[in-house]
Amino acid sequence: MVRIETPWGPWEAAPLGEVVALMRGLAAPWWVAGGYAIELAVGHAYRDHGDVDIALPRQDQLAVRRLLDGWDVHVAAVARTLRPWAPDEVLPQQAHDIWVREHPEGPWRFQLMLDETDGAEWIYRRDPRIRRPLAGLTLEEDGFRRLAPEVQLLYKSKGMRPKDETDFERVLPLLSDGQRRWLDEALEMTHGTHPWRERLRHLRRLPPGASSVG
Repeated sequence: MVRIETPWGPWEAAPLGEVVALMRGLAAPWWVAGGYAIELAVGHAYRDHGDVDIALPRQDQLAVRRLLDGWDVHVAAVARTLRPWAPDEVLPQQAHDIWVREHPEGPWRFQLMLDETDGAEWIYRRDPRIRRPLAGLTLEEDGFRRLAPEVQLLYKSKGMRPKDETDFERVLPLLSDGQRRWLDEALEMTHGTHPWRERLRHLRRLPPGASSVG
């Protein structure tokens, strides 16, 4: 794992297997997200990872906070700030990014992301018009769940960092026509134009159909 310096202390991410083993103690849905979700879809390692992202529904936040009793847990409730997350505190709606480490003197080890839901639907927090059944949001991976690659690419489409482009290039040939169509329509809805859209449409082989993102 690489070490990354931040204004709030260094990141030295825990191995994915250790984080997964910890999260198995959570009696609520959760899934691996971020770059690892793409790497798992590709099926082999191809780049370094500076962090480990775990996502779960916002409604289960207190359950995961109880799981992390004894850890040093902070939340980015306001942009570019971190503050401690008290064990029984229900976080404000705008807070979705949580950093976790064993103790205040140690490096940050993994990140939690709170996702929005409405009943049995997942909602894309950056554009609530984009929804998807929770039942089809994740895929089984060796006894745990990972975020579907097309959904993770939607999150990555905003930043367009070099690592996001690498992830897109690696997983694009493995996406089904349905996955490509869903991502293309989601990008059109939330961005209008986007450099990934032409490459997605070039590979699509299915005839136009009803929108799959709403």
